[in-house]
Amino acid sequence: MGKIRQPNDVKLFVGILISVPELLPQVEARLATQFGEIDLRSGPYPFDSTHYYDAEMSHSIQRFFLAFTDLIQPATLADIKVTTNEIESSLAQTVTTVRRPVNLDPGYLEQAKLVLASTKNFYHRILLAKGIYAEITQHFENGTWQNFPWTFPDFRAGRYNEFFLLMRDRYRAQLRSTCVLASSRPSN
Repeated sequence: MGKIRQPNDVKLFVGILISVPELLPQVEARLATQFGEIDLRSGPYPFDSTHYYDAEMSHSIQRFFLAFTDLIQPATLADIKVTTNEIESSLAQTVTTVRRPVNLDPGYLEQAKLVLASTKNFYHRILLAKGIYAEITQHFENGTWQNFPWTFPDFRAGRYNEFFLLMRDRYRAQLRSTCVLASSRPSN
């Protein structure tokens, strides 16, 4: 019988798709209130690899990522996604120009993988709780982030890899500072 071990804490991040840029400070403030201090921010990336959200968000969508200082237990991801959905709904009530001014996709990073939460089930997603699923979106191998067949087109393009490398470095430093960096984890 295998021994059950407590998993390492992981680095929480939220991917933000936004079509009403003036809401960004309010989005950041709401997320910081819920999840603590933000320690990394990406610059804006154009969200132009797909038109999936155009009908509800418009054609000019930007992508941002925020990472949080406090590490979390991976099992809390479902509750975090429920909270970000509530923030989305609240912000949608303040804007009349589009149905969905912001889309918040929480996830976490650990040394070997990047995980996103979703409300949509599919063959590569696992139910966590409360109708929330988890997907391993990318994995870290040979010093870089690698894709899967289901990796979203904007992630697949590699434009976020530099930010995720920076976030991984920050996460590893946090683990070292708490003396829990396990020698059995990949160090690519």
